[in-house]
Amino acid sequence: MSKIANPKKPRLKRLPRGPHGGVQLLLIQSVDHLGKQGDVVEVKSGYAHNYLLPQGLATLATDHHKRMVEKHKAKLQAIEKSRLADLQNLADALSKQSITIEANANDEGHLYGSVGAPEIVASLKQSDFSLTTDQIRLEGPLRELGLYTVKIHLHQEIETELKVWVVPTAADA
Repeated sequence: MSKIANPKKPRLKRLPRGPHGGVQLLLIQSVDHLGKQGDVVEVKSGYAHNYLLPQGLATLATDHHKRMVEKHKAKLQAIEKSRLADLQNLADALSKQSITIEANANDEGHLYGSVGAPEIVASLKQSDFSLTTDQIRLEGPLRELGLYTVKIHLHQEIETELKVWVVPTAADA
């Protein structure tokens, strides 16, 4: 009796083995607990055949694919470098900036409300700086009149400080 391959069961293609006996794949997308996009990883063949390859999360780690990923990474690094330079220029401009916010206060200088990140962002928007409220790092709302130094977090590596004057409204003065 001759052996005939079962036509209903597809044959698994042999994947190239890595140095530790697993299958070497190039990640197309980042996978938790495995690696980031563009990393070459070595996994067990079942994980590769049953999850990574069918889901489109990885491809074979050929020299061609590795070269394409390196070119893509170089472009991304250039973009990130220019973005960091722009953020550093913004940080330098903000550190030279001083804003004034008017608020209602009593005779002792205590505010009836408080000044928070939204008011600072609105005041900066009038000076043509567009920031978000989560970039403003306050140690608590500003509740008294006076000069405050507020930290601004622009990037993981870039922080600056901004001078904020809280003054009484013109009607109070």
